[in-house]
Amino acid sequence: MDRCWIDRGIDIKCANIFADQGAANEKRKTKIVCTLGPACWSVENLLKLIDAGMDVARFNFSHGDHASHQACLDRLHEAMKQRPHKRVCLMLDTKGPEIRTGDYEDGISSCEFKKGEKLRIVTDYGFKGNSACIATTYKKLPTTVKKGAVILIADGSLSVEVTACGPDYVDTLILNNAKFGSRKNMNLPGAKVELPVCGEREINDITKFGLPNLMTSIAVSFVQSPQDVLDFRKQLGEKGKHIMIIPKIENAEGVRNLEKIVEVSDGIMVARGDLGMEIPLSKVFLAQKHMIDLCNKAGKPVIVATQMLESMISNPRPTRAEVGDVANAVLDGADAVMLSGESANGLFFDRAVQYLEQTSYEAECCFNYAVYYNTIALQLPPTNPLENLVYNAVRVAYGAQCEAMITVTNCGTTAQLMAKFRSSQRVIVGTTCDCCERLWVRA
Repeated sequence: MDRCWIDRGIDIKCANIFADQGAANEKRKTKIVCTLGPACWSVENLLKLIDAGMDVARFNFSHGDHASHQACLDRLHEAMKQRPHKRVCLMLDTKGPEIRTGDYEDGISSCEFKKGEKLRIVTDYGFKGNSACIATTYKKLPTTVKKGAVILIADGSLSVEVTACGPDYVDTLILNNAKFGSRKNMNLPGAKVELPVCGEREINDITKFGLPNLMTSIAVSFVQSPQDVLDFRKQLGEKGKHIMIIPKIENAEGVRNLEKIVEVSDGIMVARGDLGMEIPLSKVFLAQKHMIDLCNKAGKPVIVATQMLESMISNPRPTRAEVGDVANAVLDGADAVMLSGESANGLFFDRAVQYLEQTSYEAECCFNYAVYYNTIALQLPPTNPLENLVYNAVRVAYGAQCEAMITVTNCGTTAQLMAKFRSSQRVIVGTTCDCCERLWVRA
């Protein structure tokens, strides 16, 4: 992170606070990703999401099966037919590798763990656990963690410190009181977990659902290295060459290898949920800014995700802190912001999209595009003829104070380059390629 940051030239005036900026849905550049779920997957509610400003529909394969996702997609297509003027991209989010605890002894639905007591974690997943010993799905746990390391269980509700490692077990000391059920998630902060990002389940989801249903992009969970991305791309094959691969950066290893991951990817998702379990919470904002900065310089889209408007799952208005979080993500240079539980299970899913839309647009109105353009051009001068062409086109557009820029593209590269240089003008892209019509860069 010892590189120069892009000066985004935030231009904040008192007048902006009271100005009527007009209809956000007609001018907003930042894209909105909505996770589909029970709260919104009727045709009526999907229409509400589209009308509110949804640009990308996310199918979360950590939940549900192919049948339920297919039924939801069919209803989305039906809703889209009623809104032919609005394009909605499709994103498949893989379940990815995960480490979980095992089942408890018969008759035990949950166990209570007390601070100061010992807890053994065994790699025999068939073992039925209790408050003194639990099983894990991760066979390599004893060789992955070291004495003194902290393991987080059940979304961090239980923290344990490793005291010893055996051939098929890890002994730990419980650091806080907690109570939870079976099959809870387990995080190993700072450790490199040796699990494939493209396992049997992911391959099945891609070949049986993603490819036949023409997904625009695939968000790949728990990417730790550029090789993870290359392995995943190999699974897509020729039929999936048009699909954007968006690695989700969710642990310390992914952050360490970020620069190389960006090089082989089509974009990045800042997955703040698991990332906040893997690195200190006080460092998550810095990792987010680092990811956005790298993607901006590479001209690749970046999504900021997790708890953007979390309180709106059950409340009609977001907190002030949440609105500020959304605005700062946009000011940092995010191409898209994402709703998870807010749209999938929330009581106010369409209002959440409206708040995202208005907040994103207000933030864009404070963005000094000319300063950004000059800074990125100075740090990263054009490296090829096409990039040089776009660079000069944007410069001329600024000088002429054009209302819009028009381009044609076969594979979307020109549109992405225009997004890289953050033209303040509306960008109109002509193409004959369906996959290009579904681009969701900030332009």
